[in-house]
Amino acid sequence: MDEIKVRLTQQASMFSERCGFSRYTTLPSDEQFLELLSLKDSPRSGEDFVEQWRARTEPRFFSSFNSRAETLADFRRLWPDAATEIIDSAKRISEGRFRLLGLPELNLGEIDWHVEPSSGKRTPLRHWSRLDYLDATVAGDKKITWELNRHQYFTTLGRAYWLTDDEQYARVFVAHINSWMDQNPPKLGINWASSLEIAFRSISWLWALEFFKHSPTIASSVVLTLVKCLYLNASHLETYLSTYFSPNTHLTGEALGLFYIGLMLPELRDAERWRNLGLHILTAQLGRHVKPDGVYFEQSSYYHRYTADFYTHLTILLRANGIALPEQLEPNLKLLLDHLMYITRPDGTTPFFGDDDGGRLVMLDNRPANDFRAVLSTGCALFDRSDYKFVAETLAEETLWLLGPPGVRTFENIEAQRPIKESIEFENGGYYVMRDGWSKSSNYLLFDCGPHGTDNCGHAHADALSIDVAARGRTMLADPGTFTYTASTELRDWFRSSAAHNTLTVDGESSSIPAGAFSWKTIADCARLQWIDGRRFNYVSGRHAGYERLAKPGVHTRSILFLKGDYWIIRDQIELTGVHQVDLWFHFAPGTYPVINSTGSVPWVTEKQGKAGLKLLSFGQGGGWKAERGWLSPCYGHKVPAPVCVFSAPFEGAFEIITFLIPQEPNESEHIVNPIDVSVGRGFEVSNKEHRDLLFIADGKVAKTSFGSSNFDYTWLRFHRAEPTPEEGVAVGGQLLEINGRRIVDSHQRNSYWLKRNGDSLKPVS
Repeated sequence: MDEIKVRLTQQASMFSERCGFSRYTTLPSDEQFLELLSLKDSPRSGEDFVEQWRARTEPRFFSSFNSRAETLADFRRLWPDAATEIIDSAKRISEGRFRLLGLPELNLGEIDWHVEPSSGKRTPLRHWSRLDYLDATVAGDKKITWELNRHQYFTTLGRAYWLTDDEQYARVFVAHINSWMDQNPPKLGINWASSLEIAFRSISWLWALEFFKHSPTIASSVVLTLVKCLYLNASHLETYLSTYFSPNTHLTGEALGLFYIGLMLPELRDAERWRNLGLHILTAQLGRHVKPDGVYFEQSSYYHRYTADFYTHLTILLRANGIALPEQLEPNLKLLLDHLMYITRPDGTTPFFGDDDGGRLVMLDNRPANDFRAVLSTGCALFDRSDYKFVAETLAEETLWLLGPPGVRTFENIEAQRPIKESIEFENGGYYVMRDGWSKSSNYLLFDCGPHGTDNCGHAHADALSIDVAARGRTMLADPGTFTYTASTELRDWFRSSAAHNTLTVDGESSSIPAGAFSWKTIADCARLQWIDGRRFNYVSGRHAGYERLAKPGVHTRSILFLKGDYWIIRDQIELTGVHQVDLWFHFAPGTYPVINSTGSVPWVTEKQGKAGLKLLSFGQGGGWKAERGWLSPCYGHKVPAPVCVFSAPFEGAFEIITFLIPQEPNESEHIVNPIDVSVGRGFEVSNKEHRDLLFIADGKVAKTSFGSSNFDYTWLRFHRAEPTPEEGVAVGGQLLEINGRRIVDSHQRNSYWLKRNGDSLKPVS
């Protein structure tokens, strides 16, 4: 009933606006504006209001604005070369040249705010509710249009103004505001069609007003016009909240916009209601948007970053203004930051699982789209976290602008300490991180084994059981990103298909099937079967039932054994009736150069350049490798070629592929992998100059070999080249293990694992 009430109210408001009955279809006159102000210290004119606004010291904005001189002194000390870059960017903006998302520099000249620059499509100036902005024939890629209209480049103009005192940048700001107001009458056009975009634009305007607050170029009439439009923006947000339309980052972003306006314009009589409503929504959504393990509920790393930014800004503004923080705010924000910390790769980048839209809440630095460490830098100073500093490495410029010089001092005085854990399970979100250290040369794997998404799963990808891998610190296997939402149906579907991820497909089918740009026809949720986090190894297994929809249904199971400092062993299993083809996809990052080596009896894929690389060997019945060209999108709107290697095999009935992922340095002795005979199951020997490793996969049956017998799912033993007795051993999921005539494990119950290392044998763990 509440949803019906909200939707009917919104429809009535749209009808009123279209018919011209609504008072929100025009900017208030000066007289009407004065009536919108609270009675306390009410100004006599619009100019009086602006004078009072310039002179006030409360409410407090971000701490960098408390002392311009001190903030700039820290900026020049910490980033001596950044000023030139900011000023150059501001000059390009002054000339009408913009870098939007992943697009190369666009020369827009005199801006038409309704044109999508990559396609040239211009949306008509009609009521926002009558525009189908998801139709590419009408709007092109609306995301690109909206990116320009977010006005987030105003912070670049503002920083350049602070650094130079050059009124040129204030004049550009005024010219763009006047142009935008002229071309975007209230409620008309694509720039009123998304409440989230209105919220983001409002936040940009409030930042710009603080940067240019004391500029003589900014006439009182400009400030007054902006505040009037911010009044309309807040009224629009309050009416058209995405409570039942898109209750994800749309709703929380809109709530943050309301909070910003309500906090920073307390002179408006509705301000307290907007501020409280925004805070209430953001607080109420915490329990839904942030899972108990800290994973954002839409299963998207980029939207997770958005959410962390939303709640970071909220926390800072509440603290700055002495407003009591909701009890659950800081604990949930720390959970969000913890997740971002643990999924950070050794090179400092973050995998793009799920959708990424390339945007930001506020543009305060020039980091690549997949570098999320600025939020950890701010989190370090906000919560006194030495582990955040370790992963962030250096202070981010963004932290200075959000927390000011006091935040800089806090960050600098914290001694960085590596996170407590190396590998970690995010059970609710279904992400598993396997790493063997926190150095720049560590090995890293992220395993996706969780829900497909939430509600209509609009930002999900068909990435069930996929992996992302860095070998010796170098990102080798990567998620391809998103590239587009609406510009191309073909590319939208490819970038979120299973074949575009490091997972398995059957007969070319994805594990989940899309039904439009932001919905799905079928959904494959994953279920984790087991997770073990040991000192010497990690083990995880999971499955999804996405292929049960096939005429001859089957379930895909994937298990991964990680021998820290050595290599991964991945086992993919599927059972289907009839004849099928299975493809195992490996998407390499740009800048890698994998080659398929087929000179020996066992073909493999390896890096051909003299850098740290990854050797891949897959073993299936009758399978073989082939090379393809794929794509990777480093930022929304931009794609680059990326190499792909596929292991393909026909099969009938039960089928499995065993894959070895072996990190290698150029000067390391090469690992040779060969299958060996066992009585049941599968057996392999992995050897180099120093060691000989034996792997046996038995699945509860007793596998007998020359060294002994085992019924563990996985048995891994390491021998020094000349020694008959293993120096290390790992066994996962079994009851019986015998080595050289000695019973190591003989139990009535199934044990999780057994570990032997450096002459010490640990007891089995059940």
